[in-house]
Amino acid sequence: MSGTPPLFDELAAKGLDPEAIVERLTKQEIETPSWGYANSGTRFGTFRQPAAAGTTEEKIADAATVHKYTGVAPSVAVHVLWDFATGDVDSVVEYAQSLGVRIGAINPNVFQSQEYKLGSFGSPDASARQKAIEHCLESVEIGKKTGSKYLSLWFADGTNYPGQDDMIKRKGYFTEGLQQVYRAMPEDMIMLVEYKPFEPGFYHTDIADWGMASAFARACGERAKVLVDLGHHLQGSNVAHIVAFLLDEGELGGFHFNDSKYADDDLTTGSIHPLELFTIYCELARAEEDPNTDSDIAYMVDQSHNLKPKIEAMIQTVEQIQRAYAKALCVDVKTLRERQDAGDVSGAEQCYVDAFNLDVRPLLHAARDKLGVPKEPLEAYRASGHTEKLAKERGDREVAGGLG
Repeated sequence: MSGTPPLFDELAAKGLDPEAIVERLTKQEIETPSWGYANSGTRFGTFRQPAAAGTTEEKIADAATVHKYTGVAPSVAVHVLWDFATGDVDSVVEYAQSLGVRIGAINPNVFQSQEYKLGSFGSPDASARQKAIEHCLESVEIGKKTGSKYLSLWFADGTNYPGQDDMIKRKGYFTEGLQQVYRAMPEDMIMLVEYKPFEPGFYHTDIADWGMASAFARACGERAKVLVDLGHHLQGSNVAHIVAFLLDEGELGGFHFNDSKYADDDLTTGSIHPLELFTIYCELARAEEDPNTDSDIAYMVDQSHNLKPKIEAMIQTVEQIQRAYAKALCVDVKTLRERQDAGDVSGAEQCYVDAFNLDVRPLLHAARDKLGVPKEPLEAYRASGHTEKLAKERGDREVAGGLG
């Protein structure tokens, strides 16, 4: 392949088609979250940024900016209480469309109101349970208007002390509530059930791991699936194994991309565990090629940056996800399978090592050329002065619309 980058020739020599890899990279879609563009922080405080979005329109505009520079972020996830406070859904949809993006996953909020002190779907208080269910039903209706494919559910429900509440009774409440919401969804909507091992409940969390999320999803129906948040795992968890297992069971519905050093830290994807991200994408990339595997999965970012500039952090995240996917597509699967079947442990591992160590920028540059976006999105964005422009326009305001 004369005139092509050396990497293309190297891949071709292994029987891989670099042009096909480039084409797959152009088809990648990564949804960014509206709340990732607003001021947010930790339980200890929020450091406001002058350029942070303060309205729903500003959050959507920032998401559109990320798509403008990356070409693979055409949708924005929304939080119902934070983004539809006025109830004006149509204007939000129209505004997003005018900027070349669309409204993505609908995220109900059943963790901030005072009524949810003891839980939402799992609360011992029937009125709190009913309020949470009605809010999720309202979110389904909003999703119908926005044309959203996913209803993304995360619950802060749990307890802090032994004996505080009956865990089996709460499991029953959750099953009933989820089934009620599931029955209200249109036929083209998918329910994503997220899990988290701890926080804010430190004795038990009602949906604490992927097995519990899977059990609740199965109790609802085939359009309910598990959502994997990369930060929501205990130390040492093998997330690639979880992903592979859920893929094989047909129960993987989506991702919330982020990263963590200790727990749910909301760090930039790939900043702490780039090898883990790569191994996860190895499972996903192979699933795309398997006609017997449901690989229709929602790829969503869930990060709230307290220190990094919002748009920069999101572009950086998208680039990291693209890079992991590109490397996964460069794995010599034929040789990998041969070595696995032969029990060649070191040789099989080396197939991963070789792909992970590749500089895949030539593939990413070719894909971005096809998409009509800068070869180096973050570099181009930083040179544009857009963050500084937003800081002058928006100023340092105290506004709602995010975590913290």
